[in-house]
Amino acid sequence: MHQLLSYIQSHYTISNAATQALQQSLNKIILCKNDFLINEGQVCKHLYFLEKGCVRGFYNVDGKDITQWFGFENDFVTSFRSFITQTPSAEYIHVVEDAVLWALDKEKLNNLLKNFTEIEKLVRIIYEQYYIRLEERYANAHFKTATELYENLLQNEPHILQRMPLGYIASYLGISQETLSRIRAK
Repeated sequence: MHQLLSYIQSHYTISNAATQALQQSLNKIILCKNDFLINEGQVCKHLYFLEKGCVRGFYNVDGKDITQWFGFENDFVTSFRSFITQTPSAEYIHVVEDAVLWALDKEKLNNLLKNFTEIEKLVRIIYEQYYIRLEERYANAHFKTATELYENLLQNEPHILQRMPLGYIASYLGISQETLSRIRAK
């Protein structure tokens, strides 16, 4: 939990009372490689802080996995649409490496938001970061070639290439694994 609290303090200072209330609202979850944090059709009831490990969010379209995002240490992860609307998730969250997460229940989060304005500001920052990543992903997918997407990944997020299988990376880039292999060979 120390890692989460340090992360929070590096982005926004919250009071001791808010910190204590937050600590009391969190539950530690340990998952093994290939577990699922969320399955399609399940209502996501938690916002998670990923302390250790990595996960990927993907959709299953006509029997094919389409990777949409990756989460690593110090990322907040969830099926955001499902979490916010409390409707069934259209995505899966798959554990790629053994993971340690801190879970914050939706109802407990709402109580924290009601009682601590600084937590409300903190959650806004988390949502803003998510939105920025989503917008960047959308722009990249529509305006860059496969080679540019790979080079961008190599330049800005090399940890993805080191920790994720090539099939997941190819899916994330919207290309076949063969195309990814050709680009990498150049």
